[in-house]
Amino acid sequence: MEADLNNEVPTSDQLDSVNDESKEIRNTAETINRWRLILGDSAEDGLSNNAAFDSENFQYQEVDEILGYLYNREYGEEQGYRKTGGQGASDLTVPKWLHKVRELFPKTTVEILEKQALDRYGLTELLTDKKLLESLEPNMNLLKNIMQFKGRMKGDVLRSAKEIVRTVVEELRSKLESQTRASILGKRSRYTSSSVRSLRNLNFKRTITRNLKNYDKNKRRFVIDRLYFDGLTQNHNKWDIIIGVDESGSMMDSVIYSSVMASIFYRLNALRTKLFIFDTQVVDLSNRLEDPVDVLMNVQLGGGTHIAKALRYGETLIDNPGKTIYILVSDLEEGFHINHMYQACKDIIDAGCKLLVLTALDFNGDSVYNKHAAQTLTNMGAHVAAITPNELADWIGEIIT
Repeated sequence: MEADLNNEVPTSDQLDSVNDESKEIRNTAETINRWRLILGDSAEDGLSNNAAFDSENFQYQEVDEILGYLYNREYGEEQGYRKTGGQGASDLTVPKWLHKVRELFPKTTVEILEKQALDRYGLTELLTDKKLLESLEPNMNLLKNIMQFKGRMKGDVLRSAKEIVRTVVEELRSKLESQTRASILGKRSRYTSSSVRSLRNLNFKRTITRNLKNYDKNKRRFVIDRLYFDGLTQNHNKWDIIIGVDESGSMMDSVIYSSVMASIFYRLNALRTKLFIFDTQVVDLSNRLEDPVDVLMNVQLGGGTHIAKALRYGETLIDNPGKTIYILVSDLEEGFHINHMYQACKDIIDAGCKLLVLTALDFNGDSVYNKHAAQTLTNMGAHVAAITPNELADWIGEIIT
């Protein structure tokens, strides 16, 4: 009792010191647990010497198991990774793994994990199981994976895949269509009025002039009783657009955007659009442009490339060279004698066509292509570029208006 009475009451500084020390221990433990999560279970032996780490009470055990299910595929059995067996938790299945991923991570992280599961580690069960496929977020990456693996899909799975493709394509088309129409249907005409009431088409000069009679001198302001809008100059002499798309695997993004843009062009009165895809063979898809999903589901990525043969096929589609824009979408890696490709391009240009060679048609800005071939075609008079779909529409609009 006496000892208790003699005990000193801790000062506030001493309490702060204890709290700081406790906080530092917790921070150290948190840091070490995070390092364990990053480094994987092979790091446990090295961390076991640190008092702040307890392998039996590892804070991120569930997250570690979910990430390990995917990323342990980096290692073969010779490095200690086993896909089955062992003394750990019960084996995950792909459906369980996907459910846990969505439970533990935010949407952006889920999309990254799904992308790597398909692209890097080949978890094709995500695409061949109907319920799993329908549970995935429709996006550009999923569309590309469906295009790659659609050959393995049958029945209900293939029907579900088509609906996903349609969702992504329609969203993409809705984003691109309005600007494409504005770029291609013509320049603003100050001599025709328009029923389209938008700020872009507002004719300020005409609006002010026609409303001068309504000027209020006392309040010193205009009273606008009518707004005047410019119309669009319509092109009655249609241009032909011929699009040939290289369907090699490296051109996947460009294949998707080319198909969507071709379907948009197809709907415009100012253009007659024809589309074909090619590897060593040529497939004309002009009669399917009403539905870009149908176009994409007919693309077979990979294989060889015979650009000269494709160019010559496109020549047979030319009716009026002076009113034809010929678009070749390719990385220019010709699988046959490249001089034949050069000669075909020269013949198309000499005939009077506008030849546009797109080494990429997407929003990524990345393109890997034969630079020597691109320079040769540029010197020949072709327009060679890697551009976005919007830039393509602007380029066509400048030519035809």
